[in-house]
Amino acid sequence: MFRYLVCLPIIFGSSLPADGAVRRSKAPTPVRFNTAAVNNPNTMPDLAEKATGPGMLRAQILLDRAHFSVGEIDGVMGANALHAVAGFRAARGLPPGNSIDAEVWKALNAFNMDSALVEYSLSASDVKGPFVPIPADMMAKVKLTHLGYTSPLEGIAEKFHISPALLQKLNPGKAFKVAGQKIFVPNVSTNLNAKATRVIVSKSESTVRVLDDAGKVIAQYPATTGSEHDPLPVGEWQVTGVFKNPKFNYNPDLFWDASPKDTKATIAAGPNNPVGVVWIDISKEHYGIHGTPSPELVGHAESHGCIRLTNWDATELAGMVAKGTPLSLTE
Repeated sequence: MFRYLVCLPIIFGSSLPADGAVRRSKAPTPVRFNTAAVNNPNTMPDLAEKATGPGMLRAQILLDRAHFSVGEIDGVMGANALHAVAGFRAARGLPPGNSIDAEVWKALNAFNMDSALVEYSLSASDVKGPFVPIPADMMAKVKLTHLGYTSPLEGIAEKFHISPALLQKLNPGKAFKVAGQKIFVPNVSTNLNAKATRVIVSKSESTVRVLDDAGKVIAQYPATTGSEHDPLPVGEWQVTGVFKNPKFNYNPDLFWDASPKDTKATIAAGPNNPVGVVWIDISKEHYGIHGTPSPELVGHAESHGCIRLTNWDATELAGMVAKGTPLSLTE
């Protein structure tokens, strides 16, 4: 039986001002993600921090296909996309930086084997369910027999590595509830058929890099890597096992912020399980690399010490590591 410390997201601060009043700023101009523009190989604008639009969406999809993940595809050059571009540049021998220029586009377009956005027909399994709300309280989660998706939209968005909000924007008027309904989705990567000879986790860059036997970076993922209360255990470790669709053995004694009313419990498997669909156990007791029920928070929130990836990135990584794979956790 393996043991692990879950890395639930820790969100600090409040979005409300001190007086509790709600401030409403002027709504930004909506961004249009025209499908034809996203698929046009000549859509190659220079892109820097905070960029958005069809070119940015195209770039995120091509980075995903190159296995330099931006996490959840959202059409914005945020922190995860900046790290992905920097990693892609380094791996392709391009000048250092985190912007997208003509040289980066030339390298990215090599991964445009098909259209960046493709038409997809919803399958019976996409809309079958059951879909149930997932409670936030850990003790309430114990009552569920499976922590599946809360809606067809959530599951379909995760399948194609995209934020639900952006998927809706690409498909206005679609309900995502009927088998056979056609929608546009990102033409995302398939899992790498490769073996990792070393995995490097960077705390400062919030990334996980996968190296092959030549020392080349073949994949990179955004990650959440701990917090002040539960820092990343910097050092040299090894993978000790890979577990898919794990149950979660909750032990409140391991959590500084656990409710005093909580007791030890087992939480059922599923994509909304606290560790998602994959647990990669490491030689540091209670720590591992795993998925998450909240892909939008990867790289943006703190955790209880472990390395948290999106479910799809954790699944791809799990296919490349095995017992004994070296793991370097770095500052």
